[in-house]
Amino acid sequence: MLKHTFCHIPGVGTKTEKRLWNSGILDWNSPLGSFKLRKKAEGTFQSTIEESRRSFELRDPGYFGSTLPPKESWRLFSDFRDDVAYIDIETNGYVGPHGYITAISLYDGKRVRYYIKGENLDDFKEDIFDYKLLVTYNGKCFDIPFIESHMGIKLPHAHIDLRYTLRDLGFKGGLKGCEKLIGIDRGELKGVDGYFAVLLWRDYRRNKNPKALETLLAYNIQDVVNLEPLMIKAHNLKLMLTP
Repeated sequence: MLKHTFCHIPGVGTKTEKRLWNSGILDWNSPLGSFKLRKKAEGTFQSTIEESRRSFELRDPGYFGSTLPPKESWRLFSDFRDDVAYIDIETNGYVGPHGYITAISLYDGKRVRYYIKGENLDDFKEDIFDYKLLVTYNGKCFDIPFIESHMGIKLPHAHIDLRYTLRDLGFKGGLKGCEKLIGIDRGELKGVDGYFAVLLWRDYRRNKNPKALETLLAYNIQDVVNLEPLMIKAHNLKLMLTP
């Protein structure tokens, strides 16, 4: 899909992109011919196509992540699926100087890694750079800025925030609501939510309750594992709706 994409070019929105496709200009190798671009796009079209080719050949999704509209970032998935990390964080419930990360889970489609405050949380700072593309739900507003500000690192990765893609498809109700719409059942963890995760952490810290930590991690891990079928569903639905 990415090689058929033009909406990351300055001055080319999704409407112009559809006109390009309808005119037979289907990918980056198609000549423009007599197609008329807006003035804003005329000067940047060819140079952006050339940069797109270079970035694609270098396996660099970061370029496209910085130029694609957020609701179109789903287009990165099929070409960079082998470089994906699905991530989600849990916190102590506070923001600002009193807030901190209690756990992070990372899933790459094959294995799960998890990180716990006071044990191995700093390992995340290195492990996350094994990947080039992040997939989250509401990560643009919450997870990524929280990680960057509280762990002192910058995450320059390309990023698909499923909140925007799923909302554009008509999915509502937050992560759990979207899961229900595609038939994901959380089983024994059905009643656990973000606030309950905060209480689990407090129980673990105050009472040294290993069961509380076990449940917290199970909840956090389920969040990231469930992102994969949501990503696949969103990607396939978007493809079906693309001319």
